Amino acid sequence: MSTKAMTHLRNTWHLGVKEFRSLSRDMALMFLIVFMFSASIYADARAKPESLNRASIAVVDEDRSQLSGRIIAALQPPQFIPPVHVGLADMDRGMDAGLHTFVLDIPPDFQRDVLAGRSPALQLNVDATRQSQAQTGTGYIQSIIDDEVRAFVQRVRAPVPQPVELVPRAMFNPNLQASWFAAINAIINNVTMLGILLTGAALIREREHGTIEHLLVMPVTSLEIMLSKIWSMGVVVLVASSFSLQVMVKGVLGITVTGSAVLFGAGTLLYLFAAASIGIYMGTIARSMPQFGLMSILVLLPLQILSGGVTPRESMPEAIQTIMALAPTTHYVSLAQSILFRGAGVDVVWPSFVMVTAIGAVFLALAHHRLRHTIGTMQN
Repeated sequence: MSTKAMTHLRNTWHLGVKEFRSLSRDMALMFLIVFMFSASIYADARAKPESLNRASIAVVDEDRSQLSGRIIAALQPPQFIPPVHVGLADMDRGMDAGLHTFVLDIPPDFQRDVLAGRSPALQLNVDATRQSQAQTGTGYIQSIIDDEVRAFVQRVRAPVPQPVELVPRAMFNPNLQASWFAAINAIINNVTMLGILLTGAALIREREHGTIEHLLVMPVTSLEIMLSKIWSMGVVVLVASSFSLQVMVKGVLGITVTGSAVLFGAGTLLYLFAAASIGIYMGTIARSMPQFGLMSILVLLPLQILSGGVTPRESMPEAIQTIMALAPTTHYVSLAQSILFRGAGVDVVWPSFVMVTAIGAVFLALAHHRLRHTIGTMQN
């Protein structure tokens, strides 16, 4: 390796170490890093209950039969709070007061009609203002009633064979636990956010503290300044995300991760190269930290919402899919989910690795051009 190349590497190394020292004195950013990869991950996983959780339900049992008792006994935690028995006159009053999300009315002679082969109707009143519980809970209650009626009838007469039997098999998340997806997706979003924010903030911090002028009189290039911020902040986010995956996700939350943590770390490192380049480009445009914060909102929201982490890209308009294919976040979400959820190897995710690297190189060139222009303007 030539002497000139060694000088560039040494300058980049020492400038990166300087970024570590500067970050360690910024208590606000240090708190943000720790919070986003610990408490925030835990909160995101626990704040999204498994489909239906402790919904309030009341029952008007006008039949008071063995079958109605079985149905009421099946409406139990964790999906529902133990049912409250109310009278027919109190049904509307409880719904109006917001005491119950569901009120199930079992009519008289319900068991007799079922055994006679009739199709009696049950009335289910739903408080639709509680939208998430109302939509999911109706399906739960319908399924519970169908199962209990079928089991009760089979004790009296022979069951009718079904012409087709559907055997579902849930892959990669057998129990369909929403917390698994929420925790992993939170790590992906936090890597995107901090990868951009830390590098952009590091550049703006140089300008606000006046140290950028000191760098201009030193024998360092704009590329060395930019690469030092990219590698140093990238290491910080990589270490924090790896800690969160091993300690918070696997340890505290007890989530099973089948994929390779090393392969995920390699993909994260490549993505941080692209995200940090975006952060530096934004840092050259913004003149202050408040401006950078407002600009970050406009950039981070589309990257996180439209990249496939919240909603599958296939359900988006084709124009949005085409535009977001140019964003590195889209390919990072794809490779991260493939590795962590499905246990994919290099043979599966290498196209996403290539796309993240190529897009990152483009943003690096744009950020370098913009940084050289900004430094040239300051020197003049």
